[in-house]
Amino acid sequence: MIPHRRRFLRAAAAGAALAFLPAAGAQSAPSPLARPIPASGEPLPVVGLGTWITFNVGNDPVARDACAEVVRAFFAGGGRMIDSSPMYGSSQPVTGHALRKLGHPARLFSAEKVWTGSGARARAQIEASRQHWGVARFDLVQVHNLLAWQEHLPLLFEMKAAALVRYVGITTSEGRRHREFEEVMRKHPLDFVQLTYNVADREAEARLLPLARDRGIGVIVNRPFREGALVRDLERHPLPAWAQELGAATWAQLVLKFIVAHPAVTCVIPATTRVDHVRENLAAAAGPLPDEALRRRLAAHVAGL
Repeated sequence: MIPHRRRFLRAAAAGAALAFLPAAGAQSAPSPLARPIPASGEPLPVVGLGTWITFNVGNDPVARDACAEVVRAFFAGGGRMIDSSPMYGSSQPVTGHALRKLGHPARLFSAEKVWTGSGARARAQIEASRQHWGVARFDLVQVHNLLAWQEHLPLLFEMKAAALVRYVGITTSEGRRHREFEEVMRKHPLDFVQLTYNVADREAEARLLPLARDRGIGVIVNRPFREGALVRDLERHPLPAWAQELGAATWAQLVLKFIVAHPAVTCVIPATTRVDHVRENLAAAAGPLPDEALRRRLAAHVAGL
C-alpha cells in the first residue's frame, strides 16, 4: 500500500466511524465540531479564522484592539486555526498583538504562508512571520498561491523534518491555476491544501476535493463568503424554510454548513472584524449538517435566485 494511503487510513481509523470529533482544548471551552487532520488524526475545529483584509489595520490602536476582541471571541467559542500571510499587510503583527493580549492561548493552530519569488529569501521571511506572531513555531506553513513552489516546498519539507513546522501545504484562491495545483497535489506529500469553495464557487468539487480525500490531504477553504459579497447577495432573499432543520439562523451559517458538510473539507476560514460575526460563524459548527441530497438542493436553490 502506498504511503499516502497508509497515513490516510490511519487517520480514518483514529476517527473510528465518526465524521466529526470534539475539539481538544481547555475544559471550560465549548467543543465545536472538529475533523481529524488526515496526516495525523489531530482534531481541528471545522471553523477557523482568516485575516485577509480584516486584520490589515496598520498601527491604529483602537482597530488593533478590536481585532484582539475578535480573536478573544474566537478562542472563547472553541476556535483554533488562525490563518495569515506576508501578503496581508499588517495582519501578521496585528495577529501577534491579539495573541499577546490573550496570553498566547495554547489551543492556537497557527497557519502561515511563504510568499516570495525568491527561494533564498523564504527562510528569512518565515522567521520574520514567526516573530510577528510571537510563536515558537508554526503549525502549518503553506506556499501562497503556488508562488515559486518548486523552490519553497523542499525548504518546508526540510523544516518539517527538523520539527520547525508541523505541517506543509499549498494554497490557491478564486479558481486560479487548478491544473498546476492538482499536479502538485499528486506528486508531493502535502499535509494541507487551501482553496476557494462555497455554494456558488464549486469548481473544486470536480477534481481537487476528491483528490484531497483520496490522498489524505487536509483541505482549508478560503473566501467562503466572497469577501462578504455572496452573503450580501443572498440576504436579499429569505432563508429557505428547511434551513431551520439544520439550525441555521442566517445565510452565513447556511453557507458555512454547506462547506463543512463536504467530507473532504477539514476547516473553513471566514474573516471578520466583528465579534458578533465570529460568534455567528462558530455557531455554524453546531447542530446538524446537510447530507449530500440537501447540499445539492441548497446549491440548486442558490443558483436559481
